Amino acid sequence: MLIKSVNGKTPSIPDDCYIAENATIVGEVSFGEKCSVWFNAVIRGDVNYIKIGDKVNIQDGAVVHCTYQKHPTIIGNNVSIGHNAIVHGCTIQDNVLIGMGSIVMDGCIIESNSIVAAGSVITQNTVIKAGTIWAGIPAKKIKDIDQSDFSGEIGRISNNYVMYSGWFKSDDNR
Repeated sequence: MLIKSVNGKTPSIPDDCYIAENATIVGEVSFGEKCSVWFNAVIRGDVNYIKIGDKVNIQDGAVVHCTYQKHPTIIGNNVSIGHNAIVHGCTIQDNVLIGMGSIVMDGCIIESNSIVAAGSVITQNTVIKAGTIWAGIPAKKIKDIDQSDFSGEIGRISNNYVMYSGWFKSDDNR
């Protein structure tokens, strides 16, 4: 793993987090408890800060970044950021699934208990209301969570990634 200070700012990572050997975390990045950062993920807090809550999983190949002098990235609790997703200069509240290959742009707010479907593009300054599923390019609301089969998926995925990270932990790595 590459954990690097930038401009005097050093990532803050609790001991109970799992960071894959080839993940990169730089600059002003703070994690809550029981998080995991998977293979080839990049979290760059070099131009602004990134704050990550508890039980967040940032899956393989995902990129989390922010915008210089404009937009930090703030991620709540129980958030899953899917493989190869890009999360940039936005706020993601609690209990959210960002699907594989999705892009969430600057100034967006993804409210709690929401899903961004795989491959979606959430354009700049979009606000996704709580309890909804969005999909497409550009993404649009497709339904409410309580009208879908996905209502239990957000918590299940978050808890599974805490379990998966336990498989990889050893005295040598986090």
